[in-house]
Amino acid sequence: MPESGELALVIDDLTVAYDQKPVIWDIDLEVPQGALMAIVGPNGAGKSTLIKAALNLIPRAAGSVLFYGQPYEAARRLVGYVPQRGSVDWDFPTSVLDVVTMGLYGKLGWLRRPGRRERAKALAALEQVGLVEFAGRQISQLSGGQQQRTFLARALVQDAQIYFMDEPFAAVDAITEAAIVNILRELNKRGCTVLVVHHDLQTVPAYFDWLTLLNVEVVAAGRTEQVFTLENLQKAYGGRVTSLHGGQVLAAGG
Repeated sequence: MPESGELALVIDDLTVAYDQKPVIWDIDLEVPQGALMAIVGPNGAGKSTLIKAALNLIPRAAGSVLFYGQPYEAARRLVGYVPQRGSVDWDFPTSVLDVVTMGLYGKLGWLRRPGRRERAKALAALEQVGLVEFAGRQISQLSGGQQQRTFLARALVQDAQIYFMDEPFAAVDAITEAAIVNILRELNKRGCTVLVVHHDLQTVPAYFDWLTLLNVEVVAAGRTEQVFTLENLQKAYGGRVTSLHGGQVLAAGG
């Protein structure tokens, strides 16, 4: 179990390039244990790329990433991941309960079959996201919001210490958005660290206590009340953010 006050994530000089063109460049970022952090920036800023590179899902051109002082391979069991819903094959013939139970395979190993205890844990996670009555349903029969909540439940059963969520609020209904917010706050109460790729500037101050503004490079990072300023937003978004009033962005694009 990571100790209080420890850095959950340290990214040093991270660069990712496609066809020799940097997508993210020279990223330095320190995330303290227990932070609830939004990663925000315009389209094409490299937000999802940053998460995928940290989790070794795509190759890095340069740089290092440490989780509680360890590389990802050594800290894998401390890490939970919720991918973008659009990146998943929802036609794969499996049930909601099976998808959630897959989150336990990292601790079980692929050769040991989940038993009664694992099933109970998966059902408890589905209860937490309001989907327990859908446990036996095929994932292809779910709505978009229900599919997103299924993947949140899969991450929850991992009992991770640091969670990465890639656009969990994208195109979800109000019920799912409220469920996600409640889960984020519950994880935060447990002392977990959560990094969320987020697109809605209006909700950043209400949902997150830490913020990274990204546009290929880190524009600013730190506590939300210090980073969420008109000056920093204009650096990240250019002229597309014209004013900030009472913590609310009055005009933005991208």
